Amino acid sequence: MNHSCTVGELSVRIACSSAPSLTVNARDPQAVGPVPRHRVAAPRRLSGVLVTIVLASAGCWSESDRAVVVYAALDREFSEPLLVEAGATTGLEILPVYDLESTKTVGLVTRLEAERARPACDLFWNNEILHTLRLADQGLLRPLNLDDATWESFPETFRDPERRWVGFAARARVLIVNTDRMPDPSRWPRSITALVDPDRTEPRALAKPTFGTTATHLTVLRSRWEAAAFDAFIAELLQRTTIVSGNKQVATGVGSGEFAFGLTDTDDAIVELESGSPVAIVLPDQGDGESGALLIPNTLVAIAGGPHPAAADRLAAKLIGPETERRLADGPSAQIPLHASLRSESRAVSTGEPPRWMEVDWTAASRAWPETRALLLEHWRD
Repeated sequence: MNHSCTVGELSVRIACSSAPSLTVNARDPQAVGPVPRHRVAAPRRLSGVLVTIVLASAGCWSESDRAVVVYAALDREFSEPLLVEAGATTGLEILPVYDLESTKTVGLVTRLEAERARPACDLFWNNEILHTLRLADQGLLRPLNLDDATWESFPETFRDPERRWVGFAARARVLIVNTDRMPDPSRWPRSITALVDPDRTEPRALAKPTFGTTATHLTVLRSRWEAAAFDAFIAELLQRTTIVSGNKQVATGVGSGEFAFGLTDTDDAIVELESGSPVAIVLPDQGDGESGALLIPNTLVAIAGGPHPAAADRLAAKLIGPETERRLADGPSAQIPLHASLRSESRAVSTGEPPRWMEVDWTAASRAWPETRALLLEHWRD
């Protein structure tokens, strides 16, 4: 059968079989779903317009169908294989939408907010937690339909009492050091305050401060520190570091020797280390009386009013199982499992001693974001 789907001023006529579907991101032709099973012809020219065509809005799907629309902020190279496998093992047709490295978290959150009147997404796989809590505060999430045993397998810190989100497969915020430029370990930075140390002359790097886990990290600091101390830290940080597009670029820049050290995530740091670059990973602020390193989980949420709730719950149960964490821990990203049945460390943070993790009030941190963002924009503009 045929349906005419209209988005803004663009009208596209699409032929549907029993459950075909198409997601088009005109800004990023690579961010097109679904995992190929049904082929649907797409318009060749979509000049500059972001278009999402989800045939649920045209009546092609029912809740009993197998399709699930997933927005994924975790790096595509890590999330895509797991989504493909989850589709194969559950019999679900996964329609992933990915976004750019530099803006992926904020970009997808903004998209979800824009779609609130007519949600196109079923599940959001966020690569952090801050903006997940903001979505929850806006009423854009519904409870995940997971059994009690699965739910209680994760630490209370990383699961919502109302079951709207769950944290899994965490990354740590770490310092990455170029060992050619800094061959003496006694000179390696051991705290994030090294980024603003006026006695250090080495070039250092930071990802864009208003996006991704860097934004999360700075907002957590804002929620923990006195306002004056944080303001001074930000002013120095943005003056003394080179801002690059993302955490991956921090890691590769340090690996190439362009920078002596930088602040990044374990998944990007371990890839650089294991590729043979002359780098070391330093878990910061581990001394007595220090705050500890920040642990940031992935989060999985179901979107309220999403087009395929039953199928979404089936996929959520698969993705939140220990196998996903095991694969992410053993894979290139070396993520840190949170499930009770798995080890608590990954090879990216093998320090020989139990890591000291920062204690975080995530709700307070998420509500500090608007003020934090405003302050960051006073000091830095992309």
